[in-house]
Parts: sequence; structure tokens; C-alpha cells
Amino acid sequence: MQQTMRRCLVLAGGLLLLGCESEPAEEATELPADTVAAAPTISLADIAGTWNMRYVPESGDTTAVTNSQIQVTADGWMLLLADRDPVEGVVTISGDSILVVEGPYESIRRDGIMVTTNSVYRLEGDRLVGTVVAHYPTSDDDSVLVLRSEGTRAP
Repeated sequence: MQQTMRRCLVLAGGLLLLGCESEPAEEATELPADTVAAAPTISLADIAGTWNMRYVPESGDTTAVTNSQIQVTADGWMLLLADRDPVEGVVTISGDSILVVEGPYESIRRDGIMVTTNSVYRLEGDRLVGTVVAHYPTSDDDSVLVLRSEGTRAP
């Protein structure tokens, strides 16, 4: 019985392949070099300085807005929180995006709980905008918090 079933499946598969017509492959054409736009890129040097940052939960809860500063140099990224030691960020650049991992450090939103953040920022005009995902080491439903961030250069 199993052999008969296998033969039927093989035969059905073969008939399916025979019934499929393939179109001839089109030759790939290269665009002239002057028509291919280079992807925009950014470096830490482009955003060097101190930025006043504002973080709003994606839920839109404006009572839960937090503020901080970041200090950016051509060589690094530092999160500056009031009355805390600076938190160094690990930075990766990808095209026009700045990816930053900070922490773990004690959360300013949740007393006594450590947090690690993963952020993606882009420079839009004179603003640094992005998304921050905060990870809390808890098994509760609220172990992740997503925030929108926006910053302006400090005077």
C-alpha cells in the first residue's frame, strides 16, 4: 500500500512539473553608472555634539515622556541621565541609520529594574529621530517597551 501511495505521489509531482510552462529567462541589463544613486550614509562625526532627547511610548501616553541627553563624538556615544553615571552605547552604522545598544543600566522608568535598549536613529533635517526598544529582564507581559525618540542639538 505504501509503495502504491509513493508511486502515485511521484507520478502526480511529475505531471505537475510537466504542466508548468516556464518563461524564457530575460537577460539582466545593467543601468548606466550615472543612473544608480548611492545610498545615503551617515557617520557619528555628522551628528557630533550634545543632543536633548525626548522619548514617548508608542502608546502615546504623554504623561510617561522622559528626557535625557546623548553625547556623540566621532568615536562614540554616551547616554547622559540625571544623577547617574554615563551609559556607553555600542554603535553600528548602516547607510543612513545609526543603531545603538545601551546597557544594561538601571531604568529611569521602572525603579530598581535593569534595562537594555536597542535603538535606531536617523538624521531628519536638524532632528535626530528614531525608535527605542527597551528590554526588561522580567517574564511579565510588559517586558518590552517601544518608544519614539526625537532630539535636537543642545545650544
